[in-house]
Amino acid sequence: MTGADVIIIGSGMGGATIAAALAPTGRRILILERGEELRPSPADRDATKIFGKGHFRPKETWLDGAGHPFNPGNYYNVGGNSKFYGAVLLRYRAEDFSPIQHLEGVTPGWPISYDTLEPFYQAAENLFQVRGQLGEDPSEPPHSGCYPHRPVPDEPSIVDLRRRLAAVGLHPASLPLGVDIDRWLAGGQTAWDAYPNTAGGKMDAETIGIATALAHPNVTLRTNCPVTKLVADSAGRITSVEIDGGREVLAAPLVVLAAGAVQTAVLLLNSGLANSSDQVGRNFMNHNTSALLAIHPFRRNTAVYQKTLMVNDFYLSGGPKNAPLGNIQLLGKITGPILAANTRLPAFLARFIASRTVDLYAMSEDLPDAESRIMLKGDQIVMDWRQKNWAAHRAFVAKLKKLLRKAGYPIVLSKPFDSRTPSHQCGTARMGRDPATSVVDVFCRSHDHPNLFITDASVLPTSAAVNPALTIAALSLRTAEHIIEMEFAA
Repeated sequence: MTGADVIIIGSGMGGATIAAALAPTGRRILILERGEELRPSPADRDATKIFGKGHFRPKETWLDGAGHPFNPGNYYNVGGNSKFYGAVLLRYRAEDFSPIQHLEGVTPGWPISYDTLEPFYQAAENLFQVRGQLGEDPSEPPHSGCYPHRPVPDEPSIVDLRRRLAAVGLHPASLPLGVDIDRWLAGGQTAWDAYPNTAGGKMDAETIGIATALAHPNVTLRTNCPVTKLVADSAGRITSVEIDGGREVLAAPLVVLAAGAVQTAVLLLNSGLANSSDQVGRNFMNHNTSALLAIHPFRRNTAVYQKTLMVNDFYLSGGPKNAPLGNIQLLGKITGPILAANTRLPAFLARFIASRTVDLYAMSEDLPDAESRIMLKGDQIVMDWRQKNWAAHRAFVAKLKKLLRKAGYPIVLSKPFDSRTPSHQCGTARMGRDPATSVVDVFCRSHDHPNLFITDASVLPTSAAVNPALTIAALSLRTAEHIIEMEFAA
């Protein structure tokens, strides 16, 4: 057993942020993480080991909807997937909170408005020390304050790209980023996108959320603690948390589940809890994404990190039937070893091509579908992802290729990402006002269990078409405020 007042399961963006927000209350908080802390290693900036040999990928296998095995790209460590993220901390657009007509359907909207979440977005930007610039992006929603820091500077090749995109009528804008660029580059001359953050240059769930929480003596982090079951009493209250098949049993008056969209669903399904709606594991979404390589054979790209720019001109319109298309942003600079690892090109040719590419990431919204789901087959995780809105994504990629050629890149190649890449998994325990059709309420409290909160990407009703990390953090701050006002004040 434990003397904790709150048990938080998972140390990713949701778990770490709510821990940081609850820590000043003085309540005893125990954070359980199934993995370990990432320690500095020679592989941290080795592109061949990371992208070619999968050095940091988990040693596990899931099944897809057809029963085919694959190795997922989800990470288990303190800080969760954020240790490897691109550090993009974008708000959902205001329109994302209302139903939107897409090429292949209508999104359901959210049970709360953008205005409700906006103060928590601002607080999350301040907490994660976001670098950004207001006034550049035509889709930017209202902000109650400014970004706490100026944007990460464009490198010369990206200054040129920004000029070229503007010349063809687009509105390139600075990506909101959680990166101390000087500190990152001091650890090695590489991009940060998909590289592990062991030198502290990225503002991730560990370096910000967990570090802030652990500055308080009432907060404890335990690693190597895989939670395998939750137990509830006849009144629906969570009475215990089982670790590693019952090897240890813990209890606390409040439990916060933040294990990620897949593992949160798996834990609830294994426990037979929070599922009176039959929605746990359903509505799984993963952005429709493609990499685009814009190439000029006689113009070198000298960028080291590259990832400082985005374009949202087609976020809300511009597709077939004027449907929304999505967000485009720069990838971290693709190098020869990265390109060779993802193609069959010989190393010398991969180096030649990579030195002449500008590398972009096209992201379109995946729509919720009750049959797109996380399931269990015995002890095996099944990800039956039913991609929706792929026609819009194809149209998006085609439009971008034409614009990039017009902007001075005669060769533009594209490659879609598949289920091996966790492109912002979400939706498996979605938020809603109706307990018959949702898993948690508007404060992320389980409809079925009054002392269970869920604060990870599983609660997102829609995927939108931007990176979800800041939205997860904002929702976690809002949930923390609710807990402090309604639970701790009682």
